[in-house]
Amino acid sequence: MADVVVVGSLNMDLVVRTARMPKPGETVPGEQFTTVPGGKGANQAAAAARLGASVEMIGCVGDDAFGPTILENLRAQGVGIDHVRVVEGAASGTAMIIVDERGENSIVVAPGANALVTVEDVQRARETIAGARYLVMQFEIPLPVVCAAIEMAEELQVPVILNAAP
Repeated sequence: MADVVVVGSLNMDLVVRTARMPKPGETVPGEQFTTVPGGKGANQAAAAARLGASVEMIGCVGDDAFGPTILENLRAQGVGIDHVRVVEGAASGTAMIIVDERGENSIVVAPGANALVTVEDVQRARETIAGARYLVMQFEIPLPVVCAAIEMAEELQVPVILNAAP
């Protein structure tokens, strides 16, 4: 039984550090490039697990090169991934992140498989949600899925934590 169930996004963050942000139409040199598993949902799940909670993740990744890395990262942090669906022919969600020397960032997110999370994905996890102390979500998955999960949680008397950030 999970303390926390997260319904949300799973991304691969592609991060470039640079001295300054480019102006429109300008190219600037990058200083460092890294790929880091992320997504608000996955980040929330990993943070809860690091704090000692038992956590289950509900969401989708693509069957691309990023999907297995995202899943392995969650597994390594102690997050259950039994309810993460691998979508055939889909790309995993990605975030292109530019970070300047002051730590300011600009982000563009391509939702990929996150846009394919369904109400049925949530319904299949009903028993898991019913046993949770909290259901955590954000708006990086389709709004009808968020609404259906909230309705289910209310019916099951599971408190909802909604990060209203996209």
